[in-house]
Amino acid sequence: MSIEKIDLKNAAGIKQSVKEKYASISRNSGSESCCGPSECCSSDQGVDYTIFSDDYSELEGYNPDADLGLGCGLPTEFAKMKPGDTVVDLGSGAGNDAFVARQVVGESGKVIGLDMTEEMIQRSTLNAIKLKYDNVDFVLGDIEEMPLDDSIADVVVSNCVLNLVPDKEKAFAETYRILKPDGHFSISDIVIAGDLPDAIKEDAEMYAGCVAGAIDKDEYLGIVKNSGFENITIQKMKEIQLPDEMLLNNLSEDELNKFRNSDTGIYSITVYAEKNE
Repeated sequence: MSIEKIDLKNAAGIKQSVKEKYASISRNSGSESCCGPSECCSSDQGVDYTIFSDDYSELEGYNPDADLGLGCGLPTEFAKMKPGDTVVDLGSGAGNDAFVARQVVGESGKVIGLDMTEEMIQRSTLNAIKLKYDNVDFVLGDIEEMPLDDSIADVVVSNCVLNLVPDKEKAFAETYRILKPDGHFSISDIVIAGDLPDAIKEDAEMYAGCVAGAIDKDEYLGIVKNSGFENITIQKMKEIQLPDEMLLNNLSEDELNKFRNSDTGIYSITVYAEKNE
C-alpha cells in the first residue's frame, strides 16, 4: 500500500491535498453509496473519514442527504442559537449543520455555509434548493481568508474542520472578525494530548481524516484566547480510539504498542467562546 506523504511546512500543499480528498468524498458519496451516517466512507489507505462522527438523526432540521458522517461532534446542539440569528458554518460540507441551524433560526434568520471545496458547495446548494430554503447560502472560500464581511454573524459553528486548517491563528482571527460584538461560537474539533508519531503526522490521508493536523488541546485553547475570545468553555469532550488496522498503515507492531502504552490521547472537543466588545 502506497502512503502519500505531506510536507507539514507547505500550507498550500496541505490545503490542496485536503481539498482533493473531500472533493472525492463528495463525488463518490450519496444516499445509495458509501458515506451514509452509519456507514463507512474509507479511502484506499483504509482511513475511515466517519470514525469520529456523532448521530445527528434526533436533531430537528436533520436531513440525511446532507449528512456525510464527517463531523466529530454536534456543535449546533450546543450553539445557543435563537430565532432571527445569522449563523455561519465553517467547513459546511453537504450542509448538515447549516440545515440544523436553519431549523433554529427560522425564516427570520440567515445561515451561511463556507467551504473551500467546489463539489461540496454544489452539493449543499442543491440540498438547500430541494429543501426550499431561501435563507441558507453556501459560499466558496478559505477559512483563513473568509470572503465575508466584518461582524455579520451572531453565531459561528464548525464541525471537525479547523484541525484541517494549517494556520489556526488566522482561522480564529477570522472567526473573531466575522462575529458581531457579543457574538459567540461553538466548534467541535479534534485535539491531542501528548505527541503523535511523525509517521502519522506526515500521512496525507491521516491529515484529511482529521488526525494528523490536530494540535495539543492546551495550545488549541490558547489560540482561541489569544484571538480575543472570552468565557472559553469545553461543552463536551470524548476520547477517540483509532482502530489498530488504521494505525498499522503507518506504524510497525512495536511502534503501535509503544503508542498504545504512551500518554498520548486523541479527543473530540466542543468548545464555546464569546466575543465580548
